[in-house]
Amino acid sequence: MIGPHLRELRQKRNLTLKQLAELTGLSTGLLSQVERDIHDPSLETLRRLAKTLEVPLFSLFAEEDVQQVAVVRRERRMKVGSPHGGIGYTRLSPGSGRLELLEGRLEPGAASSEEPWSHPSEECVLAQVGELLVEVGDSRIRLEPGDSCYFDSRVPHRFVNPGTDTATFLVSVTPPSY
Repeated sequence: MIGPHLRELRQKRNLTLKQLAELTGLSTGLLSQVERDIHDPSLETLRRLAKTLEVPLFSLFAEEDVQQVAVVRRERRMKVGSPHGGIGYTRLSPGSGRLELLEGRLEPGAASSEEPWSHPSEECVLAQVGELLVEVGDSRIRLEPGDSCYFDSRVPHRFVNPGTDTATFLVSVTPPSY
C-alpha cells in the first residue's frame, strides 16, 4: 500500500534509492523492501521519509480523491506504530484535507519519540484515558482524562505516559505535517 506511493514520490523528486537512503539515513535494502511492500516501515522510518520528501507523514499512504464529505470506517483506518512498541497512532480523518485527526495509544512508561521533535504545524491534544505528559520546549504539562493542550508544533515536543495504565488521546494537527 505504501510502496508504490513512496516510489512515485521518490521518482518525482528524481532521487535514486541510494540517494534517498543517504538523505534519510536508512539502508537501500530497507527502502527497496518498503517500495515493494515486502516490509512494513516503522513510525520512525515513516517520519524520516516524510521529512526528507517534505510530505505529511500519513500522506505516504495511498489517498483517495478529496471529497466534500468523507467517511472513514473503523476497519479502514490507517494505523502506524513504533518498532519498539509503546506508541501507536490511528488516523481518524481521511488524510486528504488541511486537518489531521489521530487517536494515540501510549503504553505505561513509553514516549511518542525518543527525543522531542518539531514540524511546521499546530496541534491540540485531548487526553481520553490515563495520564499524559505533554513536553513542549521547557514546559511539562500533565493531562488527565478530559484535559486538553494546544501548542505550536514548531517547538520540539513529545508525549509521555507517566502512569501505570495505557493512555489514549486524540491529536488534531493542522496542517498535516511530517
